[in-house]
Amino acid sequence: MWQRLSFALERARRPVGGTRRVHVDDPLAAQRLSAAILEGLVSRRPAPAAVTVLCIGTDRSTGDALGPLVGTRLLDVGCPRARIMGTLDDPVHAANLHQVLEGLQRRAASRDHVVIAVDACLGRTESVGWIAMKPGPLRPGTGVHKELPAVGDFHIMGIVNVGGFMEYFVLQNTRLSLVMRMANIIAEGLRLGLEQWSAVREAAAARPASPASPVSSPQP
Repeated sequence: MWQRLSFALERARRPVGGTRRVHVDDPLAAQRLSAAILEGLVSRRPAPAAVTVLCIGTDRSTGDALGPLVGTRLLDVGCPRARIMGTLDDPVHAANLHQVLEGLQRRAASRDHVVIAVDACLGRTESVGWIAMKPGPLRPGTGVHKELPAVGDFHIMGIVNVGGFMEYFVLQNTRLSLVMRMANIIAEGLRLGLEQWSAVREAAAARPASPASPVSSPQP
């Protein structure tokens, strides 16, 4: 088992290239996304002691419900070593984002802390159905021309529909089928990635230290 985890650790420690993308129709989408999440966590320096998954959006709009659906799914299946914020019952959206971020800043000040932000977005026609993980903060609300604070050490975006015109109407008329499929992939990718990260950390901590080399006796 250690060899398998060690291989995952070494692969994750390779230089982080940038955006990683998976498509909703890829049967291995969740596994590919989990590998990118593991890479992002292991590459952090110093190593994080806590992770918050911040799922942004609202259940009042089909397209914008991607984040809350991910958060609800993660709470249902369980997610190791992670605090989940933003669900269908308790969403994080434009009206309360500033307040939520103030709480996160206080939490981050106490220990090493990584925030993974999740949100829906609009894009080009050929981009609909793609899920992208990117380093750096998410800027929520840009697709609907809102000025909101950036959030996250890295972020996951699901492109749910076409942007460029009548954005609110487009989000409200996005197919629930697509949003649900994307939410399930993102939630499973996060669950697997965080589970692997937790296992790698625990295995590394439990691995016995290499025996010291014997000391040579002095020659007469």
